[in-house]
Amino acid sequence: MSRTEPARDRAMHWPALIALSAAVFLSITLELLPSGLLPEMASGLGVTEAAMGVAVSVYALTVVVTSAPLVALTARMPRRGLLVAVLAVLAATTVATALAPNLPVLIGVRFVGGLAHGVFWSIVAAEASRLVPERLIGRAVSIVLGGGTLAIVLGVPAATIVGQALGWRAAFAIVGALAFTGALVVRLVVPARPTATAGVTATGSITHATASRFRFGDPGLAQVVLVCAVTAIVMLGQYAVFTYVAPMLTDLVGVGSSAVGPMLFLYGAAGAVGLVIAGSPLARRATGALVVAMVLVAASLAALALVPANLGVALASLAVWGAAFGMLPPLLQVRLLRAAPPSHRDAASALYTSGFNAGIGGGALVGAVVFDAFGVAALPWVYVLLLVAAGVLVVAGAVVARRRAVESVGGDVPGVDALGVDAHGVDGLGQDARGTVQVGTVQVGAGQPAEAVAQATGPVRPSTA
Repeated sequence: MSRTEPARDRAMHWPALIALSAAVFLSITLELLPSGLLPEMASGLGVTEAAMGVAVSVYALTVVVTSAPLVALTARMPRRGLLVAVLAVLAATTVATALAPNLPVLIGVRFVGGLAHGVFWSIVAAEASRLVPERLIGRAVSIVLGGGTLAIVLGVPAATIVGQALGWRAAFAIVGALAFTGALVVRLVVPARPTATAGVTATGSITHATASRFRFGDPGLAQVVLVCAVTAIVMLGQYAVFTYVAPMLTDLVGVGSSAVGPMLFLYGAAGAVGLVIAGSPLARRATGALVVAMVLVAASLAALALVPANLGVALASLAVWGAAFGMLPPLLQVRLLRAAPPSHRDAASALYTSGFNAGIGGGALVGAVVFDAFGVAALPWVYVLLLVAAGVLVVAGAVVARRRAVESVGGDVPGVDALGVDAHGVDGLGQDARGTVQVGTVQVGAGQPAEAVAQATGPVRPSTA
């Protein structure tokens, strides 16, 4: 180990990052728990499975509508206190879900949970990026988002098994209690810091005054919108299928309800493999990695639809689906943070969260319509078509970025391929693997305007962060 490695490890703020990862684990578990227990919840409340899917849609659509306004309203609040508050609300609404006597009450409770969920996801990745120097943002975000993968690997399957054994209400109550514990851990471990102001932290990372929202003409806005659009389309297809994964496995594949939990465990374990791939040199060509992942997801869903009632094909398809989809959120999230100026990362994350949950809510609604009209076998094909659209956007965006890069230097860009990404990890926007742009001898943070060069070479006011 080199002399600089211990300093880098200290700069990672491991306890805080692990605490944030645990919070992500709990938020994903309580968000996706209805997907694993949809038949049990519908039966317990005396409604159809399609009607039960409305609760998923309300939760997600609440996030879509309220994330950006709530982030703007809370821009001046200390981040740790806000994280603790929204985790406590998520915990309380999860316990309240366990006590809901009917579907309308449950939908009302999930609405309140959606308010907190949107704020949480709008600030958690940005907070992780503030805990480390710029060069370590990708690693920090992967660690935090790894909690979501672990939730799919262990959290949702384990809670599903508990719900099938003890009842869905018990599962929600247990997850709610764990979420309260997670809020306490975040309070104790994540360092307190004032609202972000311009300066330099002790780790060497540059902080910037937090912007409450994007405005037209702000640097990085076009790239952020493109990432959010791709994210929304992918999630629309994912949750059109995944919201109804339990009936799909029981009706299309033909397994018993007791096999749903273990099969979701396989899916989640494969997702962990995808997360590792997303953080490896294999995914250095970000555009190519995104396209390959989308193709693999489409192929796995097509196999499920074309070869029903075949357990071997179903298991292989779930594994490929999980691994390929596991790559997508970290690739998209890191690309978002590098496209946005540091001062706008909360605002960019709010837009990303809105796009993400627009896909979840819209997917649940589209899934309900398709499920009722054509049956569960039609759901995979909806996802395949949406993946084609998302892939076209990714490639088109990369080609446009490459063309702009070529025009900006008045000639060809050596080493840049047709997808706008070269072998060294530099994309068509001129961003390297650390999200910076080299201008002469000065490196400017990704998404910052050219005039930031002058600011970067001037004095920087120390921050109390």
